[in-house]
Amino acid sequence: MFYTVSLLLLSNTFMTFAWYAHLKNLNHKALWIAIIVSWGIALFEYIFQVPANRMGFNSNISLGQLKILQEVITLSVFIPFAIFYMRQNLSLNFLYAALCMMGAVYFIFR
Repeated sequence: MFYTVSLLLLSNTFMTFAWYAHLKNLNHKALWIAIIVSWGIALFEYIFQVPANRMGFNSNISLGQLKILQEVITLSVFIPFAIFYMRQNLSLNFLYAALCMMGAVYFIFR
């Protein structure tokens, strides 16, 4: 499970930058440029995500557990990205989302 989580962390870091960094860095460029740059970053997302899911699934993590694990990792990567990179304000909504995800983890892994 360590390798699965590690690869998903890497994958989500690339995914978050592919999906959102263009809003800060390429907002003044043509949309097609942002799309191409995002696709290039997303390639690395998939380079880590596909083996992570295969390893996890082959080590008896169920499909539902993989999905919830992915969402928790996504939120864990997104919050620091939003606060430190995109300079968004921290709000209670982040805490509420995290609490909901903790509930999802509990229910899917019990």
